[in-house]
Amino acid sequence: MIPKAVQELIRAHTGPLTRELVQKPSRFGLGQLPVRNHPDATTTLVCGFCSTGCGLNVHLRDGEAIGLSPSSDYPVNLGMACPKGWEALRVLASPDRATTPLLRNAGGKLEPVDWTTAAHTFVGRMRSLQERHGAESVAWLGTGQATVEELAFLGALGKFGLGMLHGDGNTRQCMATAAVAYKQSFGFDAPPFAYSDLEESDVLIFVGANPCIAHPILWERVMRNRRSPKVVVIDPRRTETAMAATHHLALQPKSDLVLFYGLAQMLIERGWMDEDYLAGHTTGFDGFRAHVANYPLEVVCRETGLEAARIEELTRLIHDHERVSFWWTMGVNQSYEGVRVAQSLINLALMTGNMGRPGTGANSITGQCNAMGSRLFSNTTGIVGGRDFKNPQDRADVAEILDIPVEKIPDRDSWSYHEILEGILQGKIKGLWVVATNPAHSWINQDQARDILSRLEFLVVQDMYVSTETAQLAHLVLPAAGWGEKEGTFINSERRFSPIKQVSRAPGQALSDFRIFQLIARAAGLQEMFREWSSPEAVFQILKRLSAGQPCDITGIEDYQHLDRAGGIQWPCPEESGEVAQERRLFEDGRFYHADKKAKLLYEAPRPMPEPPDAAWPLILLTGRGSVAQWHTQTRTAKSDVLRKLAPTSLYVEINPTDARKAGIEPQQTVIVESRRAAVSAKAFLTPQVAPGQIFLPMHYPEVNRLTDAVFDPYSKQPSYKACAVRIRKAD
Repeated sequence: MIPKAVQELIRAHTGPLTRELVQKPSRFGLGQLPVRNHPDATTTLVCGFCSTGCGLNVHLRDGEAIGLSPSSDYPVNLGMACPKGWEALRVLASPDRATTPLLRNAGGKLEPVDWTTAAHTFVGRMRSLQERHGAESVAWLGTGQATVEELAFLGALGKFGLGMLHGDGNTRQCMATAAVAYKQSFGFDAPPFAYSDLEESDVLIFVGANPCIAHPILWERVMRNRRSPKVVVIDPRRTETAMAATHHLALQPKSDLVLFYGLAQMLIERGWMDEDYLAGHTTGFDGFRAHVANYPLEVVCRETGLEAARIEELTRLIHDHERVSFWWTMGVNQSYEGVRVAQSLINLALMTGNMGRPGTGANSITGQCNAMGSRLFSNTTGIVGGRDFKNPQDRADVAEILDIPVEKIPDRDSWSYHEILEGILQGKIKGLWVVATNPAHSWINQDQARDILSRLEFLVVQDMYVSTETAQLAHLVLPAAGWGEKEGTFINSERRFSPIKQVSRAPGQALSDFRIFQLIARAAGLQEMFREWSSPEAVFQILKRLSAGQPCDITGIEDYQHLDRAGGIQWPCPEESGEVAQERRLFEDGRFYHADKKAKLLYEAPRPMPEPPDAAWPLILLTGRGSVAQWHTQTRTAKSDVLRKLAPTSLYVEINPTDARKAGIEPQQTVIVESRRAAVSAKAFLTPQVAPGQIFLPMHYPEVNRLTDAVFDPYSKQPSYKACAVRIRKAD
């Protein structure tokens, strides 16, 4: 429900002035908006929901979008689209769109202001906080939903221009584990696969992944596999993907690491390794061999709850087939030991030589549409282009390319997302800029998160919608354009740069994130520093220079038109590449990105579950994707009548019938799910899909993260959303 006051603001402040801002931006000092004329009846752009990166044909009339259909010749989706893709345009038209800047007045109410006031208020209050409390007292939280060019602009403006040391993105919630695992193992954040590997594997092993629901187009690509593959799902819950698989191993929650070390031990014990590949392309195998010797079959069976025959069968599947691929997503990433679990899969791929060949790889499927862009180009986990803030040569190179003083580039890493929030709690961070994300809903242990955000002296929220939980806490709301209302590029899971285009006008005074950053730079007197940053495509050319010589080199991509003609292009694409194939995988030559060109086998003893079940809290809470029609906090998908009809309207909990009988719970009964942090109500759905002793809640509803426990992987700093202790009872 949109608050009544917000509805009144929306009605009162959309009119001739807002239309004039869009049609005559020069009057407001914005320059020309980057609207391209599309003379054809259709134009293709990449979808803005998940990381699959499907091509959508948008049908135009008088330059405005009137409908869309999936692109039949786009190399990602091959004519397919999920319900979210079909509804991508419809979610833009919503009465709760942010249409004018809003500033909270002395009485505590948000009231409309013009862009000049908004930009100068932003700069003035942020600088005032820095003057009073130090440069590190302000920070930003970004997103994997913005374009590559916008993320680069935000990172450069925040760190090099406004002096914000600390900035992180909501990619920390979904992909930090994969990024760190790849960096440590390969020497760079480099997912090695192409989507064609889904069609070319003999054995596909999905761990903590439910692509039927989370990435349905990728599951369609599995269905196109003509090699009669074995599909193995390793997940405590019998997910939709597990139902369709040839093998399902329903292990105990958070026993993955023991299982994969046990598989490695069995492969080593039987001599089922690619010894030539290990010797020529990896380091650390002797230590790894000694480590996994501690995980004989009987230990693995005891810890995972799996039968010995099932583990033996999986080991033989890996050995007996030429092309084995390992795939994971949030069930691995969102864990207190996710980095080492991801690396245990990387190790299995390396030790069996399943790397760099068709149908192989240790492959992390990304969450958000541009999480890869955030990982590489946002100045959060490293300097733009995958460089290191602590490396003097990297800082010097970036300073020279951007023509800025090297002293403007920090020589240490930012705090991660949870450290920024802890900094607020400790009184060290007073101002926060939140761009295209909704932490008051999505962050772990939500009640604590909202309390932390409420302590800020200045909270700025830049978003498409004024009704998000975080926007309602803001002191300043900056109305942003969304997908289809601006241009730029996204990078999908398989490293493919693809263009998005402006095919619709943003409502009211809403501007693209790129234009908002330009306004703030101008208000801060930083025009000279960002004189080249005149448009998204101008920034793309800057990023090409920054990428030169890096593993993610894109100097061979000419411009947006080149991307359009090619159906997107995967990195790396250096200038000397010439014509490149539509789908390419990494490490075909066995050369990795460490100095010795070898991959590292990394390992560590499993950690105990931070909050295991006990007599008082006897159940384990699992969370995950609920429906193909829902996306994250439903900020956009809930705006579509069609998508709302395809998903339950309110929170439900999956309970095993055995546990339901013990608690006297009937189907569809309202129940209370309680953790040590909060209690929420939900409708009971009795199903054997969850094992006794476990329950499942879909992540999309605002109540769910009131329950989750704020613990983090020590290497990736990613929250562990997937397992904590709870109890359940009938509602009064």
